[in-house]
Amino acid sequence: MVHHHRASLLAAAHHQQQRKGDFAEEDPLLHQHAAEGGSGGGRMKELRGRLADYACHHHRKHGHDALLLMLAGFALASCLLLLLPGSPVSAAIDELLQLGRTPAAAAAAAPDSDAGLAAAAPAPAPPCSAVPNGTLCCDRTSHRTDVCVMRGDVRTHAATNELFLLTSSSTADERIRPYTRKWESSVMGTIDELRLRAVPPAADVDAAALPSRCDVRHDVPAVVFSTGGYTGNVYHEFNDGIVPLYVTARHYNKKVVFVMLEYHDWWMTKYGHIVEQLSDYPPVDFAADRRTHCFPEAVVGLRIHGELEVDAARMPANRTILDFRRMLDDAHRARVQGIIEEEAAAAAAAASAAAAAPATASESEDDKPRLVIVSRNGSRAIENEAELARAAVGAGFRVAVLRPRRDTELARIYRALNASDVMVGVHGAAMTHFLFMRPGSVFIQVVPLGTDWAADTYYGEPARRLGLRYMPYKILPSESSLYRRYARDNPVLTDPDAVNAKGWQVTKRVYLDGQNVRLDMARFRRRLRQAYAHWAKRRQRHHRAAEQRTTPL
Repeated sequence: MVHHHRASLLAAAHHQQQRKGDFAEEDPLLHQHAAEGGSGGGRMKELRGRLADYACHHHRKHGHDALLLMLAGFALASCLLLLLPGSPVSAAIDELLQLGRTPAAAAAAAPDSDAGLAAAAPAPAPPCSAVPNGTLCCDRTSHRTDVCVMRGDVRTHAATNELFLLTSSSTADERIRPYTRKWESSVMGTIDELRLRAVPPAADVDAAALPSRCDVRHDVPAVVFSTGGYTGNVYHEFNDGIVPLYVTARHYNKKVVFVMLEYHDWWMTKYGHIVEQLSDYPPVDFAADRRTHCFPEAVVGLRIHGELEVDAARMPANRTILDFRRMLDDAHRARVQGIIEEEAAAAAAAASAAAAAPATASESEDDKPRLVIVSRNGSRAIENEAELARAAVGAGFRVAVLRPRRDTELARIYRALNASDVMVGVHGAAMTHFLFMRPGSVFIQVVPLGTDWAADTYYGEPARRLGLRYMPYKILPSESSLYRRYARDNPVLTDPDAVNAKGWQVTKRVYLDGQNVRLDMARFRRRLRQAYAHWAKRRQRHHRAAEQRTTPL
Protein backbone atom coordinates (compact mmCIF):
# COMPACT_ATOMS: atom_id res chain seq x y z
CA MET A 1 0.00 0.00 0.00
CA VAL A 2 2.80 2.39 0.88
CA HIS A 3 4.53 1.64 -2.40
CA HIS A 4 1.34 2.26 -4.34
CA HIS A 5 0.85 5.63 -2.65
CA ARG A 6 4.46 6.57 -3.31
CA ALA A 7 3.91 5.97 -7.03
CA SER A 8 0.86 8.23 -7.00
CA LEU A 9 2.83 10.94 -5.25
CA LEU A 10 5.58 10.70 -7.84
CA ALA A 11 3.01 11.04 -10.62
CA ALA A 12 1.50 14.08 -8.90
CA ALA A 13 4.94 15.65 -8.54
CA HIS A 14 5.62 15.08 -12.24
CA HIS A 15 2.26 16.63 -13.18
CA GLN A 16 2.97 19.67 -11.02
CA GLN A 17 6.39 20.09 -12.62
CA GLN A 18 4.91 19.83 -16.11
CA ARG A 19 2.53 22.69 -15.31
CA LYS A 20 5.37 25.00 -14.39
CA GLY A 21 6.87 27.45 -16.87
CA ASP A 22 10.12 26.71 -18.63
CA PHE A 23 13.52 27.87 -17.47
CA ALA A 24 15.65 27.98 -20.53
CA GLU A 25 19.00 29.57 -20.89
CA GLU A 26 19.81 32.07 -23.60
CA ASP A 27 22.86 30.03 -24.11
CA PRO A 28 20.77 27.78 -24.24
CA LEU A 29 18.02 30.44 -24.14
CA LEU A 30 16.11 28.77 -21.37
CA HIS A 31 13.56 31.09 -19.72
CA GLN A 32 12.80 30.72 -16.02
CA HIS A 33 9.56 31.43 -14.22
CA ALA A 34 10.60 32.95 -10.94
CA ALA A 35 8.64 30.80 -8.53
CA GLU A 36 10.27 27.59 -9.76
CA GLY A 37 13.66 28.00 -8.17
CA GLY A 38 12.67 26.05 -5.04
CA SER A 39 15.05 23.65 -3.41
CA GLY A 40 14.94 20.04 -4.63
CA GLY A 41 15.84 18.98 -1.09
CA GLY A 42 12.74 20.73 0.27
CA ARG A 43 10.52 18.91 -2.17
CA MET A 44 12.11 15.62 -1.18
CA LYS A 45 11.51 16.28 2.52
CA GLU A 46 7.89 17.19 1.83
CA LEU A 47 7.27 14.03 -0.17
CA ARG A 48 9.07 11.93 2.43
CA GLY A 49 6.89 13.42 5.15
CA ARG A 50 3.70 12.80 3.19
CA LEU A 51 4.74 9.19 2.56
CA ALA A 52 5.48 8.69 6.26
CA ASP A 53 2.19 10.31 7.33
CA TYR A 54 0.31 8.01 5.02
CA ALA A 55 2.10 4.88 6.28
CA CYS A 56 1.58 5.80 9.94
CA HIS A 57 -2.07 6.74 9.53
CA HIS A 58 -2.92 3.68 7.45
CA HIS A 59 -1.53 1.25 9.99
CA ARG A 60 -2.76 3.05 13.13
CA LYS A 61 -6.42 3.08 12.15
CA HIS A 62 -6.65 -0.73 12.01
CA GLY A 63 -5.01 -1.44 15.37
CA HIS A 64 -8.01 -2.75 17.33
CA ASP A 65 -7.06 -6.40 17.71
CA ALA A 66 -3.82 -7.73 19.13
CA LEU A 67 -2.31 -8.92 15.87
CA LEU A 68 -2.90 -5.64 14.11
CA LEU A 69 -1.55 -3.74 17.12
CA MET A 70 1.66 -5.70 16.79
CA LEU A 71 1.78 -4.94 13.07
CA ALA A 72 1.11 -1.29 13.84
CA GLY A 73 4.17 -1.30 16.09
CA PHE A 74 6.32 -2.46 13.23
CA ALA A 75 4.68 0.16 11.00
CA LEU A 76 5.38 2.88 13.56
CA ALA A 77 9.06 1.91 13.55
CA SER A 78 8.99 2.13 9.75
CA CYS A 79 7.44 5.58 10.01
CA LEU A 80 10.25 6.75 12.25
CA LEU A 81 12.81 5.46 9.75
CA LEU A 82 11.01 7.32 6.97
CA LEU A 83 10.97 10.53 8.96
CA LEU A 84 14.62 10.50 9.98
CA PRO A 85 16.57 12.29 7.22
CA GLY A 86 19.78 10.47 8.00
CA SER A 87 18.35 6.97 8.11
CA PRO A 88 19.17 4.38 5.41
CA VAL A 89 15.47 3.99 4.53
CA SER A 90 15.04 7.74 4.18
CA ALA A 91 18.15 7.99 2.03
CA ALA A 92 16.93 5.14 -0.18
CA ILE A 93 13.58 6.85 -0.72
CA ASP A 94 15.28 10.14 -1.52
CA GLU A 95 17.44 8.34 -4.07
CA LEU A 96 14.38 6.69 -5.60
CA LEU A 97 12.56 10.01 -5.84
CA GLN A 98 15.61 11.55 -7.51
CA LEU A 99 15.65 8.92 -10.23
CA GLY A 100 12.79 10.44 -12.15
CA ARG A 101 9.08 10.99 -12.06
CA THR A 102 7.89 8.33 -14.49
CA PRO A 103 8.34 4.54 -14.48
CA ALA A 104 10.46 4.74 -17.64
CA ALA A 105 12.68 7.38 -16.06
CA ALA A 106 13.22 5.33 -12.93
CA ALA A 107 14.11 2.24 -14.93
CA ALA A 108 16.48 4.07 -17.25
CA ALA A 109 18.19 5.75 -14.29
CA ALA A 110 18.90 2.56 -12.38
CA PRO A 111 22.66 2.10 -11.87
CA ASP A 112 24.35 0.56 -14.91
CA SER A 113 21.05 0.26 -16.75
CA ASP A 114 21.61 -0.37 -20.47
CA ALA A 115 17.94 -0.51 -21.42
CA GLY A 116 14.83 1.48 -20.66
CA LEU A 117 11.39 0.31 -19.61
CA ALA A 118 8.80 0.08 -22.38
CA ALA A 119 5.16 0.35 -21.43
CA ALA A 120 3.15 -2.80 -22.04
CA ALA A 121 -0.10 -1.16 -23.12
CA PRO A 122 -0.46 0.16 -26.70
CA ALA A 123 -0.06 3.91 -27.06
CA PRO A 124 -3.34 5.83 -27.33
CA ALA A 125 -3.89 7.71 -30.57
CA PRO A 126 -3.14 11.44 -30.17
CA PRO A 127 -5.98 13.92 -30.78
CA CYS A 128 -6.88 14.50 -34.44
CA SER A 129 -4.82 11.51 -35.59
CA ALA A 130 -7.83 9.43 -36.66
CA VAL A 131 -9.85 12.06 -38.55
CA PRO A 132 -11.85 10.91 -41.60
CA ASN A 133 -11.00 11.84 -45.17
CA GLY A 134 -11.86 15.38 -46.16
CA THR A 135 -11.35 16.73 -42.63
CA LEU A 136 -9.25 19.49 -41.07
CA CYS A 137 -8.73 19.01 -37.32
CA CYS A 138 -6.57 21.07 -34.95
CA ASP A 139 -5.41 19.91 -31.52
CA ARG A 140 -4.73 22.96 -29.36
CA THR A 141 -4.92 21.23 -25.98
CA SER A 142 -1.18 21.27 -25.26
CA HIS A 143 0.43 24.34 -23.69
CA ARG A 144 3.61 23.58 -25.68
CA THR A 145 2.44 23.14 -29.26
CA ASP A 146 -0.48 23.16 -31.69
CA VAL A 147 -0.87 20.33 -34.21
CA CYS A 148 -3.32 20.30 -37.12
CA VAL A 149 -4.14 17.35 -39.37
CA MET A 150 -5.49 17.73 -42.91
CA ARG A 151 -6.61 14.53 -44.62
CA GLY A 152 -7.66 14.26 -48.25
CA ASP A 153 -6.64 16.42 -51.22
CA VAL A 154 -4.06 18.72 -49.55
CA ARG A 155 -2.34 21.37 -51.67
CA THR A 156 0.38 23.88 -50.81
CA HIS A 157 0.32 27.54 -51.85
CA ALA A 158 3.59 29.10 -50.73
CA ALA A 159 2.88 32.53 -52.24
CA THR A 160 0.19 33.17 -49.62
CA ASN A 161 1.51 30.88 -46.85
CA GLU A 162 -1.55 28.65 -47.16
CA LEU A 163 -2.40 24.99 -47.30
CA PHE A 164 -5.72 24.02 -48.87
CA LEU A 165 -7.81 20.93 -48.30
CA LEU A 166 -10.23 20.48 -51.18
CA THR A 167 -13.31 18.81 -49.76
CA SER A 168 -17.01 18.56 -50.38
CA SER A 169 -17.73 18.48 -46.65
CA SER A 170 -17.88 21.46 -44.29
CA THR A 171 -15.42 24.33 -44.64
CA ALA A 172 -12.82 25.29 -42.04
CA ASP A 173 -10.25 28.02 -41.59
CA GLU A 174 -7.36 27.70 -39.09
CA ARG A 175 -4.06 29.47 -38.45
CA ILE A 176 -0.98 27.90 -36.93
CA ARG A 177 2.67 28.65 -36.25
CA PRO A 178 4.30 25.18 -36.38
CA TYR A 179 6.86 25.49 -33.58
CA THR A 180 6.97 23.81 -30.17
CA ARG A 181 7.19 26.83 -27.83
CA LYS A 182 3.68 28.17 -28.25
CA TRP A 183 3.54 29.68 -24.73
CA GLU A 184 6.51 31.93 -25.53
CA SER A 185 5.07 34.83 -27.51
CA SER A 186 8.41 36.53 -28.20
CA VAL A 187 9.84 33.66 -30.20
CA MET A 188 6.51 32.57 -31.69
CA GLY A 189 6.23 36.01 -33.25
CA THR A 190 9.26 35.15 -35.39
CA ILE A 191 7.70 31.94 -36.76
CA ASP A 192 5.86 32.11 -40.08
CA GLU A 193 2.12 31.68 -39.68
CA LEU A 194 0.31 29.26 -41.98
CA ARG A 195 -3.33 29.53 -42.92
CA LEU A 196 -5.06 26.16 -43.31
CA ARG A 197 -8.28 26.19 -45.31
CA ALA A 198 -10.75 23.40 -46.00
CA VAL A 199 -12.84 24.50 -48.99
CA PRO A 200 -14.95 22.97 -51.79
CA PRO A 201 -13.10 22.70 -55.13
CA ALA A 202 -15.27 25.49 -56.56
CA ALA A 203 -15.14 27.68 -53.47
CA ASP A 204 -15.69 31.42 -53.70
CA VAL A 205 -12.09 32.34 -52.90
CA ASP A 206 -9.41 34.26 -54.72
CA ALA A 207 -8.84 32.26 -57.91
CA ALA A 208 -5.11 32.99 -57.72
CA ALA A 209 -4.94 31.55 -54.21
CA LEU A 210 -6.79 28.28 -54.90
CA PRO A 211 -4.43 25.77 -56.55
CA SER A 212 -6.29 24.23 -59.47
CA ARG A 213 -3.64 21.63 -60.32
CA CYS A 214 -0.77 19.74 -58.75
CA ASP A 215 2.77 20.46 -59.92
CA VAL A 216 4.18 17.71 -57.69
CA ARG A 217 1.97 14.89 -56.48
CA HIS A 218 3.15 12.86 -53.49
CA ASP A 219 1.64 9.54 -52.46
CA VAL A 220 2.87 9.83 -48.85
CA PRO A 221 1.89 12.28 -46.08
CA ALA A 222 3.64 15.56 -45.26
CA VAL A 223 4.87 16.78 -41.89
CA VAL A 224 5.11 20.57 -41.84
CA PHE A 225 7.30 22.33 -39.27
CA SER A 226 9.58 25.32 -38.74
CA THR A 227 13.35 25.21 -38.33
CA GLY A 228 13.35 28.82 -37.12
CA GLY A 229 12.89 30.09 -33.58
CA TYR A 230 15.90 29.34 -31.40
CA THR A 231 17.69 27.45 -34.16
CA GLY A 232 21.42 27.99 -33.75
CA ASN A 233 21.34 26.75 -30.15
CA VAL A 234 21.98 23.01 -29.91
CA TYR A 235 19.63 22.48 -26.95
CA HIS A 236 16.71 24.01 -28.81
CA GLU A 237 17.64 22.35 -32.07
CA PHE A 238 17.19 18.98 -30.36
CA ASN A 239 14.51 19.76 -27.77
CA ASP A 240 12.23 21.91 -29.95
CA GLY A 241 13.01 20.30 -33.30
CA ILE A 242 14.82 16.97 -33.72
CA VAL A 243 13.23 15.03 -30.84
CA PRO A 244 9.67 16.31 -31.61
CA LEU A 245 10.27 15.47 -35.28
CA TYR A 246 11.13 11.91 -34.24
CA VAL A 247 8.05 11.74 -31.99
CA THR A 248 5.78 13.00 -34.78
CA ALA A 249 7.20 11.18 -37.81
CA ARG A 250 8.77 7.92 -36.61
CA HIS A 251 5.61 5.83 -37.09
CA TYR A 252 5.55 6.65 -40.83
CA ASN A 253 8.63 4.39 -41.26
CA LYS A 254 10.31 6.98 -43.52
CA LYS A 255 7.31 7.18 -45.89
CA VAL A 256 6.80 10.88 -45.26
CA VAL A 257 7.88 14.22 -46.78
CA PHE A 258 9.14 17.02 -44.53
CA VAL A 259 7.94 20.49 -45.50
CA MET A 260 10.09 23.08 -43.74
CA LEU A 261 9.38 26.71 -42.93
CA GLU A 262 12.33 29.04 -42.29
CA TYR A 263 14.49 26.51 -44.13
CA HIS A 264 18.27 26.77 -43.50
CA ASP A 265 20.87 25.07 -45.70
CA TRP A 266 23.26 24.83 -42.75
CA TRP A 267 20.57 23.09 -40.68
CA MET A 268 20.25 20.39 -43.34
CA THR A 269 24.03 20.10 -43.55
CA LYS A 270 24.19 19.57 -39.80
CA TYR A 271 21.15 17.32 -39.34
CA GLY A 272 20.70 15.82 -42.80
CA HIS A 273 21.91 12.37 -41.62
CA ILE A 274 19.19 12.37 -38.96
CA VAL A 275 16.52 13.58 -41.40
CA GLU A 276 17.45 10.69 -43.70
CA GLN A 277 16.69 8.25 -40.88
CA LEU A 278 13.13 9.59 -40.70
CA SER A 279 12.29 10.20 -44.36
CA ASP A 280 13.16 8.57 -47.68
CA TYR A 281 12.28 11.77 -49.54
CA PRO A 282 14.05 15.10 -50.03
CA PRO A 283 12.59 17.89 -47.87
CA VAL A 284 10.58 20.75 -49.33
CA ASP A 285 11.66 24.34 -48.68
CA PHE A 286 8.16 25.78 -48.36
CA ALA A 287 8.99 29.44 -48.95
CA ALA A 288 11.39 28.90 -51.84
CA ASP A 289 9.52 26.14 -53.67
CA ARG A 290 6.51 27.88 -55.24
CA ARG A 291 5.22 24.76 -56.94
CA THR A 292 1.95 23.27 -55.77
CA HIS A 293 2.73 20.11 -53.82
CA CYS A 294 -0.21 17.77 -53.27
CA PHE A 295 -0.41 15.25 -50.44
CA PRO A 296 -2.98 12.72 -49.21
CA GLU A 297 -2.42 14.03 -45.68
CA ALA A 298 -0.54 16.79 -43.89
CA VAL A 299 0.40 17.05 -40.21
CA VAL A 300 1.18 20.69 -39.46
CA GLY A 301 3.23 21.18 -36.29
CA LEU A 302 5.24 18.78 -34.15
CA ARG A 303 4.19 16.92 -31.04
CA ILE A 304 6.44 17.21 -27.99
CA HIS A 305 6.46 15.08 -24.84
CA GLY A 306 8.78 17.04 -22.57
CA GLU A 307 12.39 18.11 -22.21
CA LEU A 308 14.42 15.86 -24.53
CA GLU A 309 11.79 13.20 -23.85
CA VAL A 310 10.23 10.35 -25.78
CA ASP A 311 7.30 9.07 -23.71
CA ALA A 312 6.77 5.37 -24.41
CA ALA A 313 3.13 5.60 -23.27
CA ARG A 314 2.42 7.98 -26.15
CA MET A 315 4.53 6.33 -28.86
CA PRO A 316 3.66 3.58 -31.34
CA ALA A 317 5.49 0.37 -30.38
CA ASN A 318 6.21 2.00 -27.00
CA ARG A 319 9.41 3.60 -28.27
CA THR A 320 11.61 5.44 -25.77
CA ILE A 321 14.54 7.84 -25.78
CA LEU A 322 16.73 4.74 -26.17
CA ASP A 323 15.15 4.11 -29.57
CA PHE A 324 15.91 7.73 -30.45
CA ARG A 325 19.49 7.14 -29.32
CA ARG A 326 19.76 4.08 -31.57
CA MET A 327 18.52 6.18 -34.47
CA LEU A 328 21.35 8.65 -33.78
CA ASP A 329 23.78 5.72 -33.94
CA ASP A 330 22.40 4.69 -37.31
CA ALA A 331 22.51 8.27 -38.57
CA HIS A 332 26.19 8.81 -37.75
CA ARG A 333 27.69 5.36 -38.16
CA ALA A 334 28.89 5.71 -41.76
CA ARG A 335 30.34 9.19 -41.30
CA VAL A 336 32.07 8.27 -38.03
CA GLN A 337 33.71 5.31 -39.77
CA GLY A 338 34.82 7.68 -42.52
CA ILE A 339 36.38 10.03 -39.96
CA ILE A 340 38.25 7.11 -38.35
CA GLU A 341 39.63 6.05 -41.74
CA GLU A 342 40.62 9.63 -42.59
CA GLU A 343 42.50 10.00 -39.31
CA ALA A 344 44.21 6.63 -39.75
CA ALA A 345 45.33 7.58 -43.24
CA ALA A 346 46.61 10.95 -42.04
CA ALA A 347 48.50 9.30 -39.16
CA ALA A 348 50.06 6.74 -41.50
CA ALA A 349 51.13 9.47 -43.91
CA ALA A 350 52.66 11.50 -41.12
CA ALA A 351 54.49 8.46 -39.78
CA SER A 352 55.79 7.61 -43.23
CA ALA A 353 57.07 11.14 -43.73
CA ALA A 354 58.85 10.90 -40.38
CA ALA A 355 60.22 7.43 -41.26
CA ALA A 356 58.71 6.00 -38.10
CA ALA A 357 55.97 3.57 -37.21
CA PRO A 358 52.51 5.06 -36.58
CA ALA A 359 52.06 6.12 -33.01
CA THR A 360 49.51 4.05 -31.15
CA ALA A 361 48.18 4.11 -27.63
CA SER A 362 49.95 1.73 -25.31
CA GLU A 363 48.04 -1.28 -24.04
CA SER A 364 47.90 0.22 -20.54
CA GLU A 365 46.57 3.53 -21.88
CA ASP A 366 44.02 1.84 -24.11
CA ASP A 367 42.68 -0.05 -21.11
CA LYS A 368 41.81 3.14 -19.24
CA PRO A 369 38.33 4.70 -19.24
CA ARG A 370 37.88 7.73 -21.49
CA LEU A 371 36.82 11.05 -20.01
CA VAL A 372 35.79 14.00 -22.19
CA ILE A 373 35.73 17.55 -20.85
CA VAL A 374 33.25 19.67 -22.83
CA SER A 375 34.90 23.07 -22.69
CA ARG A 376 33.13 26.43 -22.67
CA ASN A 377 34.38 29.84 -23.72
CA GLY A 378 33.07 33.01 -22.09
CA SER A 379 30.49 32.61 -19.35
CA ARG A 380 30.37 29.48 -17.18
CA ALA A 381 33.86 28.45 -18.20
CA ILE A 382 36.00 26.28 -15.93
CA GLU A 383 38.81 28.61 -14.96
CA ASN A 384 41.10 25.78 -13.82
CA GLU A 385 40.32 23.43 -16.70
CA ALA A 386 43.96 22.35 -17.06
CA GLU A 387 44.04 21.39 -13.38
CA LEU A 388 40.84 19.40 -13.89
CA ALA A 389 42.42 17.52 -16.79
CA ARG A 390 45.49 16.67 -14.70
CA ALA A 391 43.31 15.48 -11.82
CA ALA A 392 41.33 13.24 -14.19
CA VAL A 393 44.56 11.74 -15.53
CA GLY A 394 45.68 11.18 -11.94
CA ALA A 395 42.38 9.41 -11.22
CA GLY A 396 43.10 6.89 -13.97
CA PHE A 397 41.35 8.35 -17.03
CA ARG A 398 42.45 9.03 -20.57
CA VAL A 399 41.39 12.66 -21.03
CA ALA A 400 40.27 14.62 -24.08
CA VAL A 401 39.07 18.22 -24.15
CA LEU A 402 36.24 18.86 -26.61
CA ARG A 403 35.73 22.46 -27.72
CA PRO A 404 32.70 22.36 -30.04
CA ARG A 405 32.17 25.38 -32.30
CA ARG A 406 29.13 26.29 -34.36
CA ASP A 407 30.83 24.87 -37.45
CA THR A 408 32.08 21.66 -35.81
CA GLU A 409 30.77 18.66 -37.73
CA LEU A 410 28.16 16.91 -35.59
CA ALA A 411 29.58 13.48 -36.42
CA ARG A 412 32.93 14.45 -34.87
CA ILE A 413 31.23 15.43 -31.61
CA TYR A 414 29.17 12.25 -31.78
CA ARG A 415 32.28 10.13 -32.25
CA ALA A 416 34.07 11.69 -29.26
CA LEU A 417 31.16 11.26 -26.83
CA ASN A 418 29.89 7.93 -28.12
CA ALA A 419 33.35 6.52 -27.41
CA SER A 420 33.61 8.13 -23.97
CA ASP A 421 32.94 6.63 -20.56
CA VAL A 422 32.56 9.95 -18.71
CA MET A 423 31.52 13.42 -19.84
CA VAL A 424 32.24 16.50 -17.70
CA GLY A 425 30.88 19.96 -18.44
CA VAL A 426 29.30 23.06 -16.96
CA HIS A 427 25.53 23.58 -17.28
CA GLY A 428 24.72 25.05 -20.68
CA ALA A 429 23.50 24.20 -24.16
CA ALA A 430 26.46 21.93 -24.95
CA MET A 431 25.27 19.52 -22.23
CA THR A 432 22.66 18.42 -24.79
CA HIS A 433 25.42 16.26 -26.23
CA PHE A 434 24.86 13.76 -23.42
CA LEU A 435 22.42 12.27 -25.96
CA PHE A 436 25.48 10.98 -27.83
CA MET A 437 26.73 8.92 -24.86
CA ARG A 438 26.15 5.20 -24.48
CA PRO A 439 23.67 4.16 -21.76
CA GLY A 440 25.55 3.23 -18.62
CA SER A 441 28.15 5.99 -19.10
CA VAL A 442 28.69 8.75 -16.55
CA PHE A 443 27.56 12.35 -16.99
CA ILE A 444 29.03 14.84 -14.51
CA GLN A 445 27.29 18.21 -14.85
CA VAL A 446 28.89 21.08 -12.98
CA VAL A 447 25.99 23.14 -11.59
CA PRO A 448 26.82 26.84 -11.07
CA LEU A 449 25.00 28.99 -8.51
CA GLY A 450 21.41 29.78 -9.40
CA THR A 451 20.99 27.02 -11.99
CA ASP A 452 19.98 23.99 -9.88
CA TRP A 453 16.45 23.59 -11.20
CA ALA A 454 17.33 24.15 -14.85
CA ALA A 455 20.36 21.86 -14.69
CA ASP A 456 18.30 18.96 -13.38
CA THR A 457 15.16 19.56 -15.45
CA TYR A 458 16.82 20.10 -18.83
CA TYR A 459 19.81 17.79 -18.59
CA GLY A 460 19.86 15.72 -15.38
CA GLU A 461 16.40 14.20 -15.64
CA PRO A 462 16.69 13.44 -19.39
CA ALA A 463 20.12 11.88 -18.81
CA ARG A 464 18.62 9.51 -16.24
CA ARG A 465 15.90 8.53 -18.71
CA LEU A 466 18.62 7.68 -21.23
CA GLY A 467 20.19 5.33 -18.69
CA LEU A 468 23.25 7.43 -17.90
CA ARG A 469 24.76 7.56 -14.43
CA TYR A 470 24.09 11.22 -13.68
CA MET A 471 26.42 12.77 -11.09
CA PRO A 472 25.69 16.46 -10.57
CA TYR A 473 28.41 18.56 -8.98
CA LYS A 474 26.82 21.56 -7.29
CA ILE A 475 29.47 24.19 -6.70
CA LEU A 476 29.93 26.03 -3.44
CA PRO A 477 29.78 29.84 -3.44
CA SER A 478 33.56 29.88 -3.02
CA GLU A 479 33.92 28.03 -6.36
CA SER A 480 32.01 30.73 -8.25
CA SER A 481 33.58 33.82 -9.78
CA LEU A 482 30.69 35.69 -8.12
CA TYR A 483 32.42 35.04 -4.80
CA ARG A 484 35.03 37.59 -5.83
CA ARG A 485 32.45 40.22 -6.77
CA TYR A 486 29.86 40.13 -3.99
CA ALA A 487 29.95 40.35 -0.20
CA ARG A 488 29.75 37.00 1.58
CA ASP A 489 26.23 37.73 2.89
CA ASN A 490 24.87 38.95 -0.45
CA PRO A 491 21.75 37.05 -1.62
CA VAL A 492 23.49 36.37 -4.93
CA LEU A 493 25.65 33.92 -2.96
CA THR A 494 23.39 32.97 -0.07
CA ASP A 495 19.91 32.89 -1.64
CA PRO A 496 19.93 32.34 -5.44
CA ASP A 497 16.20 31.48 -5.36
CA ALA A 498 15.39 35.00 -4.18
CA VAL A 499 17.56 36.49 -6.91
CA ASN A 500 15.94 34.30 -9.57
CA ALA A 501 12.53 35.44 -8.32
CA LYS A 502 13.35 38.92 -9.64
CA GLY A 503 12.90 37.68 -13.20
CA TRP A 504 14.57 36.10 -16.17
CA GLN A 505 16.71 39.09 -17.10
CA VAL A 506 18.27 39.15 -13.63
CA THR A 507 18.93 35.41 -13.74
CA LYS A 508 20.52 35.70 -17.16
CA ARG A 509 22.71 38.66 -16.24
CA VAL A 510 23.88 37.37 -12.85
CA TYR A 511 24.08 33.59 -13.10
CA LEU A 512 24.23 32.72 -16.79
CA ASP A 513 26.23 35.52 -18.40
CA GLY A 514 28.18 36.70 -15.37
CA GLN A 515 29.54 33.54 -13.75
CA ASN A 516 32.54 31.25 -14.20
CA VAL A 517 33.62 28.40 -11.95
CA ARG A 518 36.90 27.42 -10.33
CA LEU A 519 36.55 23.85 -9.15
CA ASP A 520 37.72 22.86 -5.68
CA MET A 521 39.76 19.89 -6.84
CA ALA A 522 39.74 18.26 -3.41
CA ARG A 523 35.93 18.11 -3.67
CA PHE A 524 35.81 17.31 -7.36
CA ARG A 525 38.25 14.41 -7.10
CA ARG A 526 35.53 12.57 -5.15
CA ARG A 527 33.33 12.75 -8.24
CA LEU A 528 36.19 11.48 -10.37
CA ARG A 529 36.73 8.54 -8.02
CA GLN A 530 33.00 7.76 -8.05
CA ALA A 531 32.95 7.86 -11.85
CA TYR A 532 35.98 5.58 -12.07
CA ALA A 533 34.45 3.13 -9.59
CA HIS A 534 31.23 3.06 -11.63
CA TRP A 535 33.20 2.30 -14.80
CA ALA A 536 35.24 -0.41 -13.08
CA LYS A 537 32.12 -2.06 -11.67
CA ARG A 538 30.43 -2.12 -15.07
CA ARG A 539 33.50 -3.52 -16.79
CA GLN A 540 33.86 -6.25 -14.16
CA ARG A 541 30.21 -7.21 -14.57
CA HIS A 542 30.52 -7.27 -18.37
CA HIS A 543 33.62 -9.48 -18.13
CA ARG A 544 31.77 -11.92 -15.86
CA ALA A 545 28.84 -11.99 -18.27
CA ALA A 546 31.21 -12.64 -21.20
CA GLU A 547 32.87 -15.49 -19.31
CA GLN A 548 29.51 -17.04 -18.52
CA ARG A 549 28.54 -16.88 -22.20
CA THR A 550 31.75 -18.64 -23.28
CA THR A 551 31.98 -21.20 -20.45
CA PRO A 552 30.47 -24.59 -21.57
CA LEU A 553 27.81 -26.10 -19.36
